[in-house]
Amino acid sequence: MSTPSHTPNQQDISRRWQILAITAVICYLVWLLAPVLMPFAVAAMLAYLGDPLADRLERIGLGRTLAVSIVFLVIALLAVGALLLLIPLISRQIENLVQNMPRYVEWVRVTALPWLQHKLHLDPDVFDTDRLVQTIKEHMDSIGGVASTVLGKLSRSSVGVVMWMTNLVLIPVVAFYLLRDWDRLTAWIDHMLPRSIEPTIAYLAHESDIVLGAFVRGQLLVMMALGVFYGGALGIVGLSVGPLIGMIAGLLSFVPYLGFIVGFGSAIIAVLVQYGDWTHLLIVVGVFIVGQLLEGYVLVPRLVGEKIGLHPVAVIFAVLAGGYLCGFLGVLLALPAASVIMVVLRYLAERYRHSELYTEEGPQDPVIAEVDVTIDTEKGEVETETRVIEKGGKTSS
Repeated sequence: MSTPSHTPNQQDISRRWQILAITAVICYLVWLLAPVLMPFAVAAMLAYLGDPLADRLERIGLGRTLAVSIVFLVIALLAVGALLLLIPLISRQIENLVQNMPRYVEWVRVTALPWLQHKLHLDPDVFDTDRLVQTIKEHMDSIGGVASTVLGKLSRSSVGVVMWMTNLVLIPVVAFYLLRDWDRLTAWIDHMLPRSIEPTIAYLAHESDIVLGAFVRGQLLVMMALGVFYGGALGIVGLSVGPLIGMIAGLLSFVPYLGFIVGFGSAIIAVLVQYGDWTHLLIVVGVFIVGQLLEGYVLVPRLVGEKIGLHPVAVIFAVLAGGYLCGFLGVLLALPAASVIMVVLRYLAERYRHSELYTEEGPQDPVIAEVDVTIDTEKGEVETETRVIEKGGKTSS
């Protein structure tokens, strides 16, 4: 007596459930191991960025290990050069900020807060700095107790310090081996995929590679260019902390408008405290207007392109959601993950447009007498026309 065989439809449903279960297990493991995945994620990003250059060196006749060694040497020289250039500059800027902090506090107390009280018609006690200082003094003992507790925990958490040092050592080591075996790893993953979904995964991987390449490499260049522009321009204007503000604005520019808002607000306060005149204020406003135009019409179109197509609200949501779910690792991977998700959603939208659910026309509704219909013309244009449903089910335009 033969056992009943599964129909093709049942086999297809069973295969889909198996793939879904495997995907769920992988996602759960990534979420579970997120605290220890940070160095491996950073190493994978470095390997991904360096793979095109290593491939080019291979094409001119170098071995893979030698090509990867040259790439790492170039990256190391660039990193050391950047540190030697930036650390003294940043230390001077921070020292300058600390020295000028009493001036900023005095400006806020004497100028900004009275102006807000006058314009908003607030109670003078709302911004009573003397009362605020007195409250802080009254709670100084509790603040000191909390601070001592925190410092005590930090001093005992030598394991955390060791973990950070281990991560710093792990990142270049793991990145080297990932970059050396990058092609073999991708080939192994392709070989292990189920043959039924391998063409689809290969297509999505290719599209994701295009989007990620455009975003990661392009966005890094945009951040560097904006940091140099804002820092140099504010330094030329004469702001004592201008280069520091410019670097912060450039680093935060990966989130739409965040770098502009933080940099613009900080620069306005700095110029009002340092100069307090309209001339320098208008020059700073002009610097940030030019920076926004440069970012929107030159840097992003040329370096990032329109491939990524992420709406600013989607970018902000991705960063916040990534930080909430996986902490710093989530913030680090939020935008690359959102780019890949966008590629998958585009593919699903195209699958939907080719499915019977979208293309099959339903029966005419006898209640509706008039309906607007969208049609595709031969030239690929979309037109809308009104069709009137007549008695007997016939339509006329």
